[in-house]
Amino acid sequence: MTTITNRLQAVHQRLTNACTRAGRSADSVTLLAVSKTQPAAAVRAAHAAGQSAFGENYVQEGLAKIEALADLRPELEWHLIGPLQSNKTRVVAEAFDWVHSIDRLKIAQRLSEQRPAWAAPLQVCLQVNVSGEGSKSGVAPAGLPALAQAVAALPRLRLRGLMAIPEPAGDEAAQRQPHRALRELLEALRQQGLALDTLSTGMSADLEAAVLEGATLVRVGTAIFGERA
Repeated sequence: MTTITNRLQAVHQRLTNACTRAGRSADSVTLLAVSKTQPAAAVRAAHAAGQSAFGENYVQEGLAKIEALADLRPELEWHLIGPLQSNKTRVVAEAFDWVHSIDRLKIAQRLSEQRPAWAAPLQVCLQVNVSGEGSKSGVAPAGLPALAQAVAALPRLRLRGLMAIPEPAGDEAAQRQPHRALRELLEALRQQGLALDTLSTGMSADLEAAVLEGATLVRVGTAIFGERA
């Protein structure tokens, strides 16, 4: 637990320093601890150290942790950040608080239909393929405006913003380019009347570059939990 506590403190210091450079307040960025492949005990330790938002890439693994940590459910915020297949939308709509990886209308429609009436609206982001990689999920920038307008109109969902997983880049200037492109796409959607407030971008290696380009939510795994087995 001490190691996770120390790593969390180090990540928060990096975020604070990046916000200072960007002329932003430290509380303008949310840290999402990416807990994929980590045991529920590691999530519990991170929560004990003050972390409340956790991101999972795989639906079944995430569901197992949500169940294992049911005693902490009111205090935890669960984000699905990995790909979502249509045959798993119901369990995600019922169990998670956020979905970052929507890249087609069919998935959003199913989540909207399957979100329980008793639950708060599901918070969602649209995943954008800003780097144009053939192996990456995400809507192409050209298709984003139509998708955003359609998703924003769905009941039981609240469209919060955009998510991207840019290609790794060496120096900070190169790292900033895709984050800047995502921010510009968000600003264009705002000009079209959409009330969006979330840029989910930046990970352990490039969180400073992301914060400098306006990220409001950074997804950090390795720097908190260590290298995956």
